[in-house]
Amino acid sequence: MSRKKILVIEDDPDARLGYHVLLKHHKYDTFFGTDGFSAVTEARKHQPDLIILDLGLPAGDGFVVLERLRSNTYLGLIPVMVVSAKDAAANKDRALKAGARAFLQKPWNDVHLLATIRELLGEDAAEATPA
Repeated sequence: MSRKKILVIEDDPDARLGYHVLLKHHKYDTFFGTDGFSAVTEARKHQPDLIILDLGLPAGDGFVVLERLRSNTYLGLIPVMVVSAKDAAANKDRALKAGARAFLQKPWNDVHLLATIRELLGEDAAEATPA
């Protein structure tokens, strides 16, 4: 079975490192974009199975990125999980209405993050567990 590809759009280098370590450990291929401008380009380039998207991005916030992804025939089919430090009460419904399939509040919990990833990818819990 081929490894699933996850594109993480995150401007914080510490958060990117956290995602990289966690996702690599759980056998996902991980790619990164650091701002709203590069997000769609990176999605086209890597054709990921899932996109993890921060809302607070330079050069176009996460809502702009969601709009751009959803307006593209192919990219609009990729599930997007929004992970944000922004107020969940104000942003969760907006993100879901804009096309996100899940919303997690930062700081994220590894177990919850991985469970949401597996759910969005249609995986069994044991599938993405490291050997």
